[in-house]
Amino acid sequence: MDSRTLQLAQNLIRYSTALQPGENILIEMFDDALPLAQALVVEAYRAGGVPFLSLKNNRLQRKLLSGASKEQLQLIAAWESERMGSMQAYIGIRASENISELSDVSPEKLKLYQQEWFQPVHSEIRIKKTKWCVLRWPNSAMAQLAGVSIEAFEDFYYNVCNLDYAKMDQAMTPLVELMEKTDQVRLVGPGTDLRFSIKDIPVVKCSGLRNIPDGEVYTAPVRNSVNGTLAYNTPAIFQGVTYEKICLGFENGCITSATANRTDRINKVLDTDDGSRFIGEFALGVNPYILTPMKDTLFDEKILGSFHFTPGNAYEEADNGNRSAIHWDLVCIQTPDFGGGQIWFDDVLIRENGQFTIPELSGLNPENLK
Repeated sequence: MDSRTLQLAQNLIRYSTALQPGENILIEMFDDALPLAQALVVEAYRAGGVPFLSLKNNRLQRKLLSGASKEQLQLIAAWESERMGSMQAYIGIRASENISELSDVSPEKLKLYQQEWFQPVHSEIRIKKTKWCVLRWPNSAMAQLAGVSIEAFEDFYYNVCNLDYAKMDQAMTPLVELMEKTDQVRLVGPGTDLRFSIKDIPVVKCSGLRNIPDGEVYTAPVRNSVNGTLAYNTPAIFQGVTYEKICLGFENGCITSATANRTDRINKVLDTDDGSRFIGEFALGVNPYILTPMKDTLFDEKILGSFHFTPGNAYEEADNGNRSAIHWDLVCIQTPDFGGGQIWFDDVLIRENGQFTIPELSGLNPENLK
């Protein structure tokens, strides 16, 4: 087995989930990531943990959801909730060969899935009550999205995933401290002029514990404080559908206008429930190895010099009170190749064109993280 896979498995068990003797861990694999799943089982036993396995397939999931009833999904959620409630840790591996596999499942069925299956199992139990980490597995589909050979993508993948996240964690501390003292935020860029408050909302560093790859610091806007316009420049996939040129208009926190290449469909997503037109997360991406989007949220939201502004549910760790069945990380990159941009905290410029501009945050610039 590739030694880099073994190292990744060790990092996931020993650092990301910090699995302790006697703890139960659910290893859930979507499609085919057998080498990593095998290595995780072995490493879990070495740590004294008790591994459990769940194997899923997106082609089968498509068939299941296409005809699923509300009662059926509630029963599936009941079974999975009981299992998830017995776990102290969770690792989810996504290895889809077709990111658009669910694109022709009706929006109504996908809404039912989010509300009746995903939310009770993952939003209410896994995220809140386990030490969890989710990641992708490198395959030909991901290499195609990145526009490179499989070998080149694997090299990139392991550089990103086996980064020294403990070092990154230390470098994030000054940004956390600054955000905790900040009231007003302003985001400026092509098509974007947005203002909001983050006053008294907790700030969380993401340094290899919940996502691999990682590299973001997040909080949430005060729920009703967002005003202005935000033009995202990164393609986003939600439930198998690709959205591009997304532009959102805000009034007192609410998304009052939304356009994209699929304007009708994006508005259906944003009409999922009362909370889906409000923002549940604001985060800055800092991973020095991730420079361009590849239509994969786990990578794109960590892009160097990016931020994401997320319609939907807020995390309890940085809670602004917004509740929704969706949590959709939409990304805007502010490096020069993507049009540049500025981030202001209380009228002080803290990042311009993707580079932090004040001395206390220089440790998060790429030359200091690699």
